[in-house]
Amino acid sequence: MKIVFASNNKNKINEIQQMLPKEIEILSLEDIKCFVDIPETATTIEGNAQLKANYITENFGYTCFADDSGLEVNPLDGAPGVHSARYAGEEKDDVKNIEKLLTDLKPFSNAKANFKTVICLNLNGQQHLFTGIVNGEIIKQPRGTQGFGYDPVFVPEGFENTFAEMTMEEKAIISHRGKAVKQLIDFLTKMQFQNS
Repeated sequence: MKIVFASNNKNKINEIQQMLPKEIEILSLEDIKCFVDIPETATTIEGNAQLKANYITENFGYTCFADDSGLEVNPLDGAPGVHSARYAGEEKDDVKNIEKLLTDLKPFSNAKANFKTVICLNLNGQQHLFTGIVNGEIIKQPRGTQGFGYDPVFVPEGFENTFAEMTMEEKAIISHRGKAVKQLIDFLTKMQFQNS
């Protein structure tokens, strides 16, 4: 079974391929000659995942899954949310995004937040959504050099280290993306088992 992951992020693609049974092969956007920057214009994280998956299914006809993630901060009414990557501007600058977030949080004592990933799978004419959420809080100073995005200021509930202070393996076990990917893999493995 071949399935398109609507991404060109090689780390993400390899990570998911490692977790899948060997009968399921992942193709990247590059593999299917899709070089379009698929617009992410929805107002929700779910909506963006659906937009990306639908674009591939409608234009290329492949079984496909796509993901979208965001940081939702309680005192900021869920911001940056769907705008997480471009919070400080179109250039998607992680350092500037963190600076803006910490500035916006200054008036608040509560910095509870969650990371959310939604994966949308288009398979056999049906759409399936898988959601992973990890709760935690935003700290006042960045710590750690691993990871990307808001990882240096996010401490997951029950832990003392930020995501950026964890190894990729440690983070994958508890992260929002890890949880959503596990649901996707369980679903695909079950489908594969039923069809074999």
